[in-house]
Amino acid sequence: MAIFSSKEDDGMSERQGRGPVRDGVLSIIAGDLKVVGELTTDGVVKVDGLVEGNVRAKKQVLVSKEGTVRGDVHSSEVIIGGRIEGSVEATGRVEVQSSATVVGDILTKRILVHEGGEVNGNLQMSASDQGSSGPRSDSGSTQP
Repeated sequence: MAIFSSKEDDGMSERQGRGPVRDGVLSIIAGDLKVVGELTTDGVVKVDGLVEGNVRAKKQVLVSKEGTVRGDVHSSEVIIGGRIEGSVEATGRVEVQSSATVVGDILTKRILVHEGGEVNGNLQMSASDQGSSGPRSDSGSTQP
C-alpha cells in the first residue's frame, strides 16, 4: 500500500485541477455557519445553518430542520426538513418532511410530501428528461 502514490486505487478520483475527492464526500454547513455564495460538490451537502446562494450537489442535498437555503437547489436527491426559498430541481426525487417549507417551484421525477410539509410554488413532475418537454398541465381545461 502506497501512502502518497496515486497509482493504486484507493477509492479516490481526480477532479480537473482540484485534487482528489473521495466517493460519497459529505460537506456540512454547521448550525452556527452562514455561507454567502454558490456551493458546488460532487458528493452530498447537509445544511444545518444558512446558505445565501445556489447549492449544487451531484448526489444529495439535505436541509435539516434548522437549515435554510436562500437560493436554488440542484441535485439528484433533495431532502428538506428546514426551509428553502428558491427553486428545487432534482433528477431523482424530492422529499418534503413535515417540518419543511419550500417557497419556490419544484421540478422532479418523484416527490414525497409528508403531512405538515409546505410547498408554496409550482410542482412539475416528469418521467422523461425534465428539460425536454414543456410544462405538464394538470387541469383538464384547454388554454385559448
